[in-house]
Amino acid sequence: MSKNKIYKPRPISGFPEWLPEIRRVEQQWLDHFRKIFESYGFCSIETAAVEEIEVLLAKGETDKEIYTLTRLQADEKDKSDARLALHFDQTVPFARYTALNFNNIVFPFKRYQMQKVWRGERPQLGREREFYQCDIDVIAVDNLPLHFDAEMPAVIYEALDGLDIGRVQIKINNRKIICGLLEFLNIDEVILTTRIIDKLDKIGEDEVRKQLASEINLEDKQIDLILQLSIIKTRNPVELENEVKKLNVDNEKFDEGLKELVFVLKQLQHLPEHAVIVDLSVVRGLDYYTGTVYETNLLDIPEFTSSVCSGGRYDDLAGGYINKHLPGVGISIGLTRLFGVLLENGYIKNKKMSPAEILMVLPSEDRRMQAYQTAHALRKNGFNVEMYHAPQKIKKQIAYAEKKGIKYVWFPPFDDEGEHEVKTLDTGEQKKTTPDSWIINEKS
Repeated sequence: MSKNKIYKPRPISGFPEWLPEIRRVEQQWLDHFRKIFESYGFCSIETAAVEEIEVLLAKGETDKEIYTLTRLQADEKDKSDARLALHFDQTVPFARYTALNFNNIVFPFKRYQMQKVWRGERPQLGREREFYQCDIDVIAVDNLPLHFDAEMPAVIYEALDGLDIGRVQIKINNRKIICGLLEFLNIDEVILTTRIIDKLDKIGEDEVRKQLASEINLEDKQIDLILQLSIIKTRNPVELENEVKKLNVDNEKFDEGLKELVFVLKQLQHLPEHAVIVDLSVVRGLDYYTGTVYETNLLDIPEFTSSVCSGGRYDDLAGGYINKHLPGVGISIGLTRLFGVLLENGYIKNKKMSPAEILMVLPSEDRRMQAYQTAHALRKNGFNVEMYHAPQKIKKQIAYAEKKGIKYVWFPPFDDEGEHEVKTLDTGEQKKTTPDSWIINEKS
């Protein structure tokens, strides 16, 4: 007989697969985000993994990132192109979902969405082809109150601050300020100009000045004013107003943006000193955003140099799908990107691969039913219990619990006169108990 051909498995680049103990941490993060989002009244939705290609392409500049879907067993006579593709973010699916369900949604609609998305780009650390995004958005019909712009960073700060990853800082700005300044300076190249300004922290003032001069042909006086605005950073609303007004810009949009930004900053004064700062160089170089914008940095994780999450206010979410004006504000956490960088640099450590808190020892095959009933009783009391699979030596069963990070080992009676005992592996303490009397405050 010939041996079966064996395919040697190998990882697929850009599609991360974690070991159980690491996946457990990722799940804890997702559970934590879910708890925080729901505490603010955000509702969960989940959209299909696929969208029509025409819908995805409508966002622009994404055709090279899209994974299309075709059937391996498709009829050879069917030469049509693929119609569906995996979504590359959650904005397009959310817009379609809102339009389809408009009559059944209560507005303002506060939703969160934690799903995988797919992008066909070159894989590298912190940039995968398949990854989780955790999005929150609020949308309304015709008018969305500005206080939601302040709620977004408050939610995100609470979500990230609870991960034990050091200090989190959210940078905020309002695109109306820079757009108003460009109007005042008679500069038409808004998109290109804002994209250059948005790189100020990365490339420095000299390089920004050089690019504004060479790529847009701006004059020195124009560049000077743009840079004077862009270098303003403060947490104080009064200081913000004073510094911006020193520029003597006479433009209605500029004034409107400043007023909105001051309002948002005032609403966030309850957060710690480091948590929020106005940075007028942050403009999110996309014309998609029309007001408040956000970027978030980890102050104590030098290996993570880019924004953890970002977002902002937009004028109309679903204008391409429904004849309604739906302004909104949202922010997105690139969970897998953040998680991967922290894992690679040793910030995520967890030896507990099992969700079980208790390992139920199996003394003998004759005692299997009693062990099973004990485990069942403990589960009813709220504990996660794994039953050992075979009546092997007790030392081996305890070693199994230690390897999986299970804290307690439960010994059911070994004979008819015996009693229940539980051993805490951290301390070595072992004491008599019963499934009904082992109180919940011993659970850790």
